[in-house]
Amino acid sequence: MALKMPFRRSETSPRPLRADSDKRRRVVISPEGVPIPFMLASRGARAAALFLDLAMIFGAMIGSTLILAWIADGVGLNFNEKDSPAGRAVQALIIVWIVALFLFRNAWFLFFELGPRGATPGKRICGIRVAARARGTNGGRLTTEAVIARNLVRDIELFMPLIFFVSASVQGGDTDMAGWAGLGWFLIFVLFPFFNRDRLRCGDMIAGTWVVEAPKKKLEQALSVGEAARGRSAETGAHYRFTDADLAVYGEYELQVLERVLRENRADGMRDVTEAICRKIGWSAGAGDERAFLEAYYAQLRARLETGMRFGKRKADKHTEGP
Repeated sequence: MALKMPFRRSETSPRPLRADSDKRRRVVISPEGVPIPFMLASRGARAAALFLDLAMIFGAMIGSTLILAWIADGVGLNFNEKDSPAGRAVQALIIVWIVALFLFRNAWFLFFELGPRGATPGKRICGIRVAARARGTNGGRLTTEAVIARNLVRDIELFMPLIFFVSASVQGGDTDMAGWAGLGWFLIFVLFPFFNRDRLRCGDMIAGTWVVEAPKKKLEQALSVGEAARGRSAETGAHYRFTDADLAVYGEYELQVLERVLRENRADGMRDVTEAICRKIGWSAGAGDERAFLEAYYAQLRARLETGMRFGKRKADKHTEGP
């Protein structure tokens, strides 16, 4: 008689990791009309990214403090002198120190999330990034206003309650209740992502953003395409040759979308993407030859991007300034 393994998972039992991935999966429609699946970042990844960013921020604060103290000591400034020129120089250094601390705390997230990657160093290490939240099924572009809004709210969510709690704890006495109030304030916002299906913090809800997985990818192996990849259509005999300006409007992300469309080989999808590309570059390819047009554009765009990569120049998507 076979022994039963009480802790062995049956083949039909659900797998928690798989269930979590299904809950985090979303699909939006790109401006080209192509469905784009992606994965929301897990709460653990977001917490780890924040911890790494805060560690880097505090490290930069400590480093800037030591550098300014070293400068003051090197030129013989005395922190106890206030009315002398040396004392005024010390006051100027203190102002620089305060400004540096303010910038590290507030400008860190703004600077990196407004960049083309949409991610701070902590987020990049964890393989996640900020993205504009879909409106219905349609995706959107991450705007400067959204990034500013989500990061201004972080002061209310994180820094202010922590400062309130720490200051109340240090002073003691009658401020105990104020300290507990600050701690409760902090916990409400920290636990906020656990109470909505998209794992949004309060700043994400106000700014219309969410945080998604963004694993590092290289260009996949080239898609096998037909005669049209060399610019000539087997159906109509038309030659599709695109100028550098025609190809410069798209990047690696759009190349991957185009490859997905060609692999799926759906007539309606190829028609929609062809029309979107033609509008973008000012072409009129005509109807009935969409696959040949897309194969030619795919092959020439891929060759252009690979050439740029060999020279250390990458164009992540159509919004990225690049070659």
